[in-house]
Amino acid sequence: MKNPNLCIVLLLAMLTTGNLTGQSFYHYYKTKNTAWNNISNYFIPPKQFDNQMGDYRSPLRFYNGDSVLTKEDWQKRREEIRTRWMELMGPWPEVMKNQEFEILSTTQREDFTQHKVRFYWTPNEQTEGYLLIPDKKGSKPAVVTVFYEPETAAGIDGKPFRDFAYQMVKRGFVTLSIGTTETTKNKTYSIYYPDRENARMQPLSALAYAAANAWEALAKVNDVDSSRIGIVGHSYGGKWAMFASCLYDKYAASVWIDPGIVFDETKGSGVNYWEPWYLGYYQPPWTDTWNKNGGSGKGLYPRLKKEGYDLHELHALMAPRPFLVSGGSSDPLERWIPLNHAIAVNRLLGYHNRVAMSNRPDHSPNRESNEIVYSFLEWFLSSSER
Repeated sequence: MKNPNLCIVLLLAMLTTGNLTGQSFYHYYKTKNTAWNNISNYFIPPKQFDNQMGDYRSPLRFYNGDSVLTKEDWQKRREEIRTRWMELMGPWPEVMKNQEFEILSTTQREDFTQHKVRFYWTPNEQTEGYLLIPDKKGSKPAVVTVFYEPETAAGIDGKPFRDFAYQMVKRGFVTLSIGTTETTKNKTYSIYYPDRENARMQPLSALAYAAANAWEALAKVNDVDSSRIGIVGHSYGGKWAMFASCLYDKYAASVWIDPGIVFDETKGSGVNYWEPWYLGYYQPPWTDTWNKNGGSGKGLYPRLKKEGYDLHELHALMAPRPFLVSGGSSDPLERWIPLNHAIAVNRLLGYHNRVAMSNRPDHSPNRESNEIVYSFLEWFLSSSER
C-alpha cells in the first residue's frame, strides 16, 4: 500500500478484539485522533504562568508543614485534605449505592432514547432528570450534566450552547441531566440536607453528595461502563461538577465551565462562594444575598478565607484523574497559577497532560469552547486506555 498510516490502521483493526469491526475501529481511531488534536494545546500553561505558584498553600505540604515527597506520602496527604474539608463543610450521609432509576416516561428522539427518571439524591429527597441512551450496542461511556434544571442540558429548552447531555449522547455517550429545579424556582438554589432551616453540610457539598448518588444510579444502567463516567457543568453547574468530582473519586474525568475555580472577590457574582447556597450557609432568614463581594459573607466562607484554605486543595484531589477548566470571564488565564499546584501533584505521581484549561472572554460558552469540552471527554472517556 502507498499509505503506511492506513496499513497501521488496518492492521490494528484486524488485531482488535471485542465488538470493534474494522470499520468501527477506523471511526474510533479517527474520533480519538481528532479529539487529541482539538485539546493537546490546552495542557500547556502560557510562559508567563509556567511554574508560577502564587500565594496558594501547597497541597504538597501537610498541614503541619511536612513535605510530600513520595506517592505514599501523597495518599496520606490526599486523605488529610479530603478529611479536613469534609469536617469543615459537614460530613456526608452514606452514599446510596443500591438504588436504580425509576423510569417515569420514555420518548424516542432522533437516534437515542430519552427516559425521564426519578431517584433519591439525598436520603429524604427525590429528584427527576433525563437519562439519554444512544441507539447503539455495547459498552458505553457516560456523563452526568448538572445545572439549575435538567431540561437545558438535555436539549429540551434553555439557552444556546448549554445542551451538554444532548451533544454527548449524539457522540455515543449515555448521559444523565439533573438540576435543582425546585430551589431554582424559589431562588434558594442548591440542596439542603435535611432541610434549608437545619442544613448539616454546606450546600455546595450537598450538591456534590447528590452527584455521588447520581453516579451510583447511572453506573447500574445497562451497558454503562462505570470506569468511564464523567461530569460536566457550566457556572453554577461548574461549581457543582468541580466539588462532585473532587470529593467523589469514582468520577473518571470532569469539566468545569467557568465556575470560578478559586476564591476571588473581584469577580462579583460570578465567583460568589460566600452566598448561603454555596459555602456561606447559615440558618435563614438570609439577608444581603447576591452581594458583589464576600465582605458580608457568613457561615463557613469567612473562616476558610481567614485560615488560608482555597479550592486548589480540592483540585489536587483529582490527581491523576483528568479535568478541564473551560474558562471565561470568571476563570481567565491567570487561573493557571492555582492549576500549577494540581500539575505538580500529577508530576509527583508520574502523570502529565491531566490538567487543562481553555479560555474565552465571555462567561457564556460558545461553539468553539464546547468543541474542546466534547473532545476532552471523548479523549479520556471513549475508551479505558487513558
